[in-house]
Amino acid sequence: MDNLSEALEKLKLASTDSATDSVESCLDCLLKALTNNNTEASVKIQEMGVLPLLPTLLNPQSSCTPKVANIIAEVAKNEFMRSPCVEAGLIPPLIQLLNSTDQEVLLQTGRALGNICYDSHSLQAQLINMGVIPTLVKLLGVHSHNTALTEMCLIAFGNLAELESSKEQFASTNIAEELVRLFQKQTEHEKKEMIFEVLAPLAENDVIKLQLVEAGLVECLLEVVAQTVDGEREEDIAQLKTASDLMVLLLLGDESMQKLFEGGKGSVFQRVLSWIPSHNHQLQLAGALAIANFARNDGNCIHMVDTGIVQKLLELLDRHVDEGNVTVQHAALSALRNLAIPVVNKSKMLSAGVADVVLKFLQSEMPPVQFKLLGTLRMLIDTQAEAADQLGTNGKLVERLVEWCEAKDHAGVMGESNRLLSALIRHSKSKEVVRTVIQGGGVKHLVTMATSEHMIMQNEALVALGLIAGLDLVAAEKDFVGASLVSVLHKLLSDERSAPEIKYNSMILICAVMGSEPLHKEVQSLAFIDVVSKLRAHENKTVSHQASLTEQRLTAQS
Repeated sequence: MDNLSEALEKLKLASTDSATDSVESCLDCLLKALTNNNTEASVKIQEMGVLPLLPTLLNPQSSCTPKVANIIAEVAKNEFMRSPCVEAGLIPPLIQLLNSTDQEVLLQTGRALGNICYDSHSLQAQLINMGVIPTLVKLLGVHSHNTALTEMCLIAFGNLAELESSKEQFASTNIAEELVRLFQKQTEHEKKEMIFEVLAPLAENDVIKLQLVEAGLVECLLEVVAQTVDGEREEDIAQLKTASDLMVLLLLGDESMQKLFEGGKGSVFQRVLSWIPSHNHQLQLAGALAIANFARNDGNCIHMVDTGIVQKLLELLDRHVDEGNVTVQHAALSALRNLAIPVVNKSKMLSAGVADVVLKFLQSEMPPVQFKLLGTLRMLIDTQAEAADQLGTNGKLVERLVEWCEAKDHAGVMGESNRLLSALIRHSKSKEVVRTVIQGGGVKHLVTMATSEHMIMQNEALVALGLIAGLDLVAAEKDFVGASLVSVLHKLLSDERSAPEIKYNSMILICAVMGSEPLHKEVQSLAFIDVVSKLRAHENKTVSHQASLTEQRLTAQS
């Protein structure tokens, strides 16, 4: 340590008269001390006030520069030294050195900046604002043959790409081409993994997704899949997962997805289809998720249903009914749900037996599977009266829906169960379905659904309750009273925040329940006539007209 103190003192003197030889020997001494005991040497460097001298030594023309940058990189390995490095003004001269042509200077500079900014989003953002991204991308292109420099660039990209503010800058460079070119040259698993770690955060940006597709990344990923699909080594399994996950991520961008779909004739689309019958769970999962992503517009959905994809998904689900893979179940159901959105697909999918296969998962205890199962059935029966009637009279289904309507720990499952219960009534308009729902104990849940914070759910509930009242008021009367339906309707009509549709359907429902003596008495006791008469002046003509009709009805039956 005495040698170090002496070297630091000499460095302070030498740096003022720029005596290169004496500076170099001091720097060598510092590096040796840092190698022996980094923490202790770093503390000494800080205590003796050497850091503020270093910016002047970071001269692009000086032979000392690589060593100075190396010292900064070593010192900045210690968390407590990073702020002093920033305060000493080291970042601007280091960034200037990234324009150097000396590969050793570039390497040590990159290390220094990386260590100073390690784990600090604010410092990384500062680097981005100072334009470091285009410089590093350019370096990668020029020095792609230099392994150490390439790795330094990849580590920097990996850190910077985590920041949202970096994506726009990356998108304005040729990063996609450079990374794909670099990937194509790699044979080692570790190097490919390094590139994957940069690609994943970058591919979250839609502009970069398209650039990566255009640069040929998809072909690289398909090649990785083909090489690793039958591999049993851990690295093969890891690469297969990373490559197929990245493929699915690229399909989340509308433009990149449509480019790869190519009207359903794209070779990439065809390859992905071949993953679904695979015996590899990871490929089955990626294939189903890819179909779900391709099924994001009506044209694609219609084409896929017409070309037999539904059957492939049903066969996949059948393989996963008992002790199945939950992620595969979830992905396949997601794909079916999306495919069922266009009206023309619904009857075709029902004829193919989709509902029957989906119902096999009714006993699943996994909320993600329950959620997608419910969404798929709801999409299938939309405007399909016969299917709604058939499912709505399925006692086991209704019983399970009522059970899930109480799944307070899983808001998504609870919401979808309520919506499906309502949809079965609304689309079937069947007295038998209404009776099944009443007997299953579903009425109280529909009344609760009418108080939802989501207007669409409120409306669906009110329309279903109106149909129940119209089709079998006698059977529903007890449940309506028990669930305080009249009180709920009074609140909805009194609340100024209620949407016009909610007010209109609430008044329709009031008129519908007037035929029940106990409900009629409740209506009278809550002075509905006062609330309704105010609505005659409502700005919405449909609401004001219904208010007049409802007022007449209330007056006639008072």
